[in-house]
Amino acid sequence: MPANLTPDYLHAEEEYRKASTPEERLSALKKMWATLPKHKGTEKLQADIKRRMAMLREEIQQQSKKKGFGIRVERMGAGQVVLVGPPNSGKSQLLASLCHVHAEIAPYPFTTREPHPAMMPYEDIQIQLVDLPPVSLQHMETWVPNIIRTSDLVLLVVDLSSPRVLEELEETIDLLEKYKIKLVSYKPREHFWESIIEKRTHCVGTKQDIPGTAENSTILRELYSSRFGFSIVSAITGYGMEKLKQEIFDALEIVRVYSKPPGEEPDLSRPYTLPKGSTLLDFAGAVHRDFVERLKFARLWGHGKFEGQRIQRDYVLQDKDIIELHI
Repeated sequence: MPANLTPDYLHAEEEYRKASTPEERLSALKKMWATLPKHKGTEKLQADIKRRMAMLREEIQQQSKKKGFGIRVERMGAGQVVLVGPPNSGKSQLLASLCHVHAEIAPYPFTTREPHPAMMPYEDIQIQLVDLPPVSLQHMETWVPNIIRTSDLVLLVVDLSSPRVLEELEETIDLLEKYKIKLVSYKPREHFWESIIEKRTHCVGTKQDIPGTAENSTILRELYSSRFGFSIVSAITGYGMEKLKQEIFDALEIVRVYSKPPGEEPDLSRPYTLPKGSTLLDFAGAVHRDFVERLKFARLWGHGKFEGQRIQRDYVLQDKDIIELHI
């Protein structure tokens, strides 16, 4: 039986020939596999592609082990949020839509092989999102858990159209717990005696636009809404995306504070961001480390309060406070 190879397959095969790295060759082989007609005439070719993919995965994994924890993502913006989930969960499309950037998106798994950071605009601040390679029993990059550990928030992304969405979600949670990472909805506690790291988590169900996802959405809400914050979105139609931005900001538990030089208008374009519960002295130190000792007094503006009222050094900052420091 003739192979009858498609133009898409031949194009992927050309990509494979031109590839210069193991990752590029593996990506091309996945495209070849996805576009290869599956029948008796291609059985040998199917076996050969599977063999080559297995060899490349092993090579890439060995390279990752050599790198160990060497991969880092430089923190930027008001917080670092990592997108975590099983293969084909829609993480890359979600990042592209929230951050207005291009991302490599394909219908086959393990498209993302490196961390991809991008900035999500929210009102007057920027929040860093990082798309990570899949968390999967089949394969997970050795450096992924370390990036999750150092992040501020986990977006646990699942595909609502997957018939295995419940199993995939539990597998992701269980696999991370094997790496001593516990996903929680509350402010993380520290467990020094067990080396467990709790990471605040918000769950996102993607691909709401695909027919038939309503039932999975209902089940997930019933099972997990008390465990995590939960959002249902479509990165294609935009459904739920603006609300998700607000939920990400809320989950980070930060406040924005604006500086007002004495006798001048406040700078409302570049707020300082601090953890909820921060005080006036924390803000003074964020403006300049010497201001903590040199601060004479401060005035508070905004929120309908008494404009220009003096505040104490232990005053707890509120979101969108305008502070006038007197040094």
